[in-house]
Amino acid sequence: MMTAEAGAARNTVAAYRSDLSLASDLLSGGLSLATQEDLALVGTAWLPLSKATVARKSAALRRFFAFLEEEGHRADDPGAALPRPGASRGLPKVLDHADVDRLFAAIDARIARDPRDPNDLRLSALVELLYGSGLRATELVSLPRRAVAPDRPYLILRGKGGKERLVPLSDRARAAVALWRAHVAEDSAWLFPSGKAHLSRIRLYQVLKGLAAEAGIPPDRVSPHVLRHAFATHLLAGGADLRALQAMLGHADIATTEIYTHVDASHLVELVNARHPLTDDTRRVDATTREA
Repeated sequence: MMTAEAGAARNTVAAYRSDLSLASDLLSGGLSLATQEDLALVGTAWLPLSKATVARKSAALRRFFAFLEEEGHRADDPGAALPRPGASRGLPKVLDHADVDRLFAAIDARIARDPRDPNDLRLSALVELLYGSGLRATELVSLPRRAVAPDRPYLILRGKGGKERLVPLSDRARAAVALWRAHVAEDSAWLFPSGKAHLSRIRLYQVLKGLAAEAGIPPDRVSPHVLRHAFATHLLAGGADLRALQAMLGHADIATTEIYTHVDASHLVELVNARHPLTDDTRRVDATTREA
C-alpha cells in the first residue's frame, strides 16, 4: 500500500518496515493483534527516545493499524493509544560562508595535486551539486550518467513520492560534473558508479566527513543534509523567495521550508531599510526635521 497507493519513497518504506519490526519484537511478534494496552507498553518503551523519533514511530504504527482496519483484518484501530509528542522542529545545522569556503579550498588543494586523482574530481562534483543545488543524498548518488547536460542549466529530478521538479545548476557545478564524467565509463548507468551500482549514501557521508577533517571543520558538523541546509539558508539570506526555494528543495509543505527562515537578524534589518516602501518617506521626514 505504501508503495503502490501512497507513492512512498524506498527509504520511507524501509523506515516504516524497521519501525514496525522493532515494535513487533517488543510484543513478541504480536503487533497485528496488539490491544491499546499493548501499545501503551510500547509507548513506555519509547520514553528514552527523542520526540521526533517517537513521533515517526507512532505515525508508522498508526498508519499500519488504519490499514489493517480498512482492509478488514481488524474490527478496531488501537492506534489512539500511541503517544503523540509535540511536533516541535529544531533548527537545522548549517555552515556559514567561511566554512563552505574552507571546504572548497580543501577540494581545490586536492585537485591541484600531481598526479590528479579522479576521486578528487568526483568529490568536487558531489559537493558542487549538494551545496549548489540542494540535492538530497539519495537524489545525488542515484543521478544517471547524463543527468547533467552541458547546455542545460537545470536538472529534472524525481524526488520523494516520485514527484518531478526542476533544480537549477550553476556553471561551476556543470563544469565540475564535466571534469568528473570524463572518468566515468560510457556504458555506466550512473554518474557516480560504484561496483555494479551507484555510490552509496554511507560512502557519501564518509567522504564528506574526511573532507571536513581536511578543512579543519569538526566532521560531525558536515553531512549531505547539512550542505542542503546551507544551500537553502544562504539562498534565503541572499533574498531568495520562499516559494521558489520550496520548489527547488522539493518540499510538499511550505512549513518544511520555513525552518530556513532563521536568517541573521542584521540581514532582516538591512532588508527592511532597503526594501520597505516607507523608507524614502522616513528619510525625507528626517531631512526636513534637521533643516528646521
